[in-house]
Amino acid sequence: MSNQSAELTWRDGTIPVSTRFDDPYFSLENGLNETRHVFLAGNDLPARFADGFHIAELGFGSGLNLLATWQAWDAAGMNGTLRFTSFEAFPMSASEMRRAHEAFPDLAPYATRLTQAWEEDPSLATLQGISARVILGDARTTLAKQEWLADAWFLDGFSPAKNPELWDARLMCDVGARTVSGGTCATYTAAGFVRRGLEEAGFSISRIPGYGRKRHMTVGVKG
Repeated sequence: MSNQSAELTWRDGTIPVSTRFDDPYFSLENGLNETRHVFLAGNDLPARFADGFHIAELGFGSGLNLLATWQAWDAAGMNGTLRFTSFEAFPMSASEMRRAHEAFPDLAPYATRLTQAWEEDPSLATLQGISARVILGDARTTLAKQEWLADAWFLDGFSPAKNPELWDARLMCDVGARTVSGGTCATYTAAGFVRRGLEEAGFSISRIPGYGRKRHMTVGVKG
């Protein structure tokens, strides 16, 4: 994977699908509810929010997870700083991102600010209201260069069967090495090799009910 652009088709005119990985960017049933179930509830959020809380993510995609998290932070009446760092190898254009966000009118106030900042600088250096950063390129290279520790991880690459590079054991070890003790991770997949990789990275892993048609998902706590 390298710094390239997303290659998309659109299902029902509103749901972006990666032609590179033959996988939709979010649930065909309800992407926002999926994010809330898998990544927010799966990391015990918003209950764990605190000033300086740091979420890291593999797979920025349309930015839906950032938007839902930002909305949840505000709805919880939080003060202080929320950090959100995401890794993306194949970024959407701003116009594609706007089109994807049309499916989620509840997020419009946040989406407008995100897409404007994305158009100015995809690293999100100009985004106001949340301390966000998107690191473009292959996460197998870029994550290892980071020196921070995250409180929670959103593992949201495309299907492990179609995008195994974003789920390999070495990358999961890098995730574990950049997670605070007691930190968490969550992902929509319950693939065995993903769960084993996270266990080897130091997480205590549980398989719990997934969202919609996905029978199971995975959550973990770092020892």
